[in-house]
Amino acid sequence: MSSIRFFVAGIPQSAGSKRAFAIRKGGILTGRVAVSDANPKAKSWKNAVASRAAEVLQGSPIITGPIRLTIEFRLPRPKGHYGTGKNAGKLRESCPKYPTARPDSTKLLRCAEDAMTEIAWADDAQIVEQLVIKTYSDKPGAWIEIEELL
Repeated sequence: MSSIRFFVAGIPQSAGSKRAFAIRKGGILTGRVAVSDANPKAKSWKNAVASRAAEVLQGSPIITGPIRLTIEFRLPRPKGHYGTGKNAGKLRESCPKYPTARPDSTKLLRCAEDAMTEIAWADDAQIVEQLVIKTYSDKPGAWIEIEELL
């Protein structure tokens, strides 16, 4: 595989901050720690990305070399960007062109990278070049392009 591009439908979610919890057994600390994402919606988005990547990459070996990753996250516009009454469905002139509010692009990227680890590549440390784009769209999701650098 030298390059592959695919779309994952759905509302992109950020991995959020990580939370760590000490594991107890019978009220006694075991010395182990569990780590989870702070965003509860991240799990379903991660599963969607992983499933789509596995479907598209079916039969391809996991990449073990350097990778260029490009992801365009397409986010839905907030309802406040649209007019009301007779202007319902029309964008307000004052609405921003780009999504500069949360979620931030690095946390969106981290969630997608984690989802594709061990499906597309062995470790996300292999990503040596990346481009992340956040845009608004009425068809939310993410366009993902994975290119193996030879």
